[in-house]
Amino acid sequence: SDRSRGLVDAEALNWMKPGAYLINSSRGPIIDQAALIETLLQRRIAGAALDVFDIEPLPADHPFRTLDNVLATPHIGYVTENNYRTFYGQMIEDIQAWHAGSPIRVFG
Repeated sequence: SDRSRGLVDAEALNWMKPGAYLINSSRGPIIDQAALIETLLQRRIAGAALDVFDIEPLPADHPFRTLDNVLATPHIGYVTENNYRTFYGQMIEDIQAWHAGSPIRVFG
């Protein structure tokens, strides 16, 4: 929402210690990305780990792709082997049940 857009702005980033890492896996727009890029370029913090961005997918020429103090993942912070096994296992069960005429996990 507009209330949370840019919540972590240049002022907030300036409060961070030089050895700090900013981690965002919630919502991209919470962080003022221009301010974060400037902070990272000037090495005022140690780095950032980002799983969400203002624009997804992240454009090919975006600075987050080339800064050596950024770990950027494509909105997959939740991924574990167990999550994939559960997700795809249930998907197969759902398709088989639907095909048999007895759908499961039906909402609404």
